[in-house]
Amino acid sequence: MRVISEKLFQKAKKCIPGGVNSPVRAGQAVGIDPPFISKANGCVIWDVDGNEYIDYVCSWGPMILGHAHPEIVNALEERVKLGTSYGAPTELEVEMADIIVEMVPSIEMVRMVNSGTEATMSAIRLARGYTGREKIIKFDGCYHGHADSLLVSAGSGLATLGIPGSPGVPQDLARHTISLPFNSLESVSQAFNKFGPEIAAVIVEPVPGNMGVINPDQAFLKGLRELTNEYGALLIFDEVISGFRVAPGGAQELYDIMPDLTCLGKIIGGGLPVGAYGGKKEIMTRMAPQGDVYQAGTLSGNPLAMAAGLATLKILKEKSPYDELDKLGDMLFSGLKRVAKAAGVNVVSNRVGSMGSLFFTGEPVTDFKTAKASDENLFKRYFRSMLDQGIYLAPSPFEASFLSTAHSEETVRKTIECASIALKTL
Repeated sequence: MRVISEKLFQKAKKCIPGGVNSPVRAGQAVGIDPPFISKANGCVIWDVDGNEYIDYVCSWGPMILGHAHPEIVNALEERVKLGTSYGAPTELEVEMADIIVEMVPSIEMVRMVNSGTEATMSAIRLARGYTGREKIIKFDGCYHGHADSLLVSAGSGLATLGIPGSPGVPQDLARHTISLPFNSLESVSQAFNKFGPEIAAVIVEPVPGNMGVINPDQAFLKGLRELTNEYGALLIFDEVISGFRVAPGGAQELYDIMPDLTCLGKIIGGGLPVGAYGGKKEIMTRMAPQGDVYQAGTLSGNPLAMAAGLATLKILKEKSPYDELDKLGDMLFSGLKRVAKAAGVNVVSNRVGSMGSLFFTGEPVTDFKTAKASDENLFKRYFRSMLDQGIYLAPSPFEASFLSTAHSEETVRKTIECASIALKTL
């Protein structure tokens, strides 16, 4: 029962649009009122009614070390005593920049911001300023935040709510955005043949996580690098989700592709609001005050976010838990496929490291079109059964599930057992 959560949601709807501060949280896609969370520890969260859940949302990705990790909590406790914000440079910002430059192969300089949306918006502005061009290429179902230029055929919340775009985005701005099918290098080649001298950048999630997880064709990513080089456009990797999650240096390390600019977020804040964009020095020095492309933010490099993020990155660097996370990911998603087959339910499991998705379809899922062909009604029933059994999944068929170092083989086995029960009811 979620009686208190239901009362809170009714109260929230009177003073917050839709009752939530980010649309997918409302639970419309799965037909529930959302549980309101009161606390979290490790891989477990509790709602205000006292219900306990194994968490596979992980705050939509950042909690790779689990909730309330002692070293992160300690870093925040020590830092908050010194003040929460200065609006001035701090040593922590320099330390954060140093470790990002060290760990991410393509980044020579980095600028901190406050969200993934701000990172992608700023990277696009920089690409346009650097190249002197206006058009950008993105991919159907890849969500790069809610900046106007990037809401054309975006995934995530727009797909969940069935919204094709958004009012408020000027057509004159939208016409500069070319949205193409993910994993289709031929469509990108055709776009460059037609608009090459006008294209400032290609922005892509190298591992999409906002239409569910889609495994990239490595030839596709390599082809993007070759085409952008050929036509003098920039290649931007949106690694807000995949950065520091699929490998220490993100997807670009995993697939050995060097973008010109990289957008980061989530994990680099250790659970606090954060974003960053970085890349080649010759490009990044175009940013003000060194250059002529402007971007600013009062809370950019906030000391609390830097403290939590630094603690997280240092642990990831020193302990490198990626092999263990990959094993857990394989155990979870291969187990889900096994019990689905036993229940006679068609599913496709896509996974990269510790992030993955289960699609209710019998056909391969390689892009937004095939992702949308999965059975959303089956997902809704599966989600509700899993929630009732204490398994917390993202309330949308177009989102990823995440594992953390706090998950164990025991919690994964329990999850698979719950999934077996849920799948048999479908």
